[in-house]
Amino acid sequence: MIRYCESISGVTANDLRGFFVGWPNPPSSETHLRLLKGSDRVVLAVEDESGKVVGFITAITDGVLSAYLPLLEVLPEYQGRGIGTELVRRMLAIFGNLYMVDGVCDRALQPFYERFEMKAAVGMMIRRFDRQSGSGGGE
Repeated sequence: MIRYCESISGVTANDLRGFFVGWPNPPSSETHLRLLKGSDRVVLAVEDESGKVVGFITAITDGVLSAYLPLLEVLPEYQGRGIGTELVRRMLAIFGNLYMVDGVCDRALQPFYERFEMKAAVGMMIRRFDRQSGSGGGE
């Protein structure tokens, strides 16, 4: 059974192994923990039996008008079970009073987010893949 929580209390880098599959330069588990701690809001999917973190979503927000959802990940062996859907549903519920909730995703993932009434948009971004592991950022 999967339980969902909004706290990273007790989560260690060891609990975060196996994420960022397919990334050319993935963050380490230690960096993953740092990014969870640095996020304004987090929802975790945790396997009850083992206590293993199997999915997460993060948000950055001003708490007034807007929120941005930078990361949604579910471990490959847990995909296809509705965990990602539930993570997004819970995060959107947290921000139900805000004017805008934005995210950026690959075009292939747009149908997934459209199920939550999110609309495709045009945006601008910078991607520095040499810093994707988190090694180029400050503390």
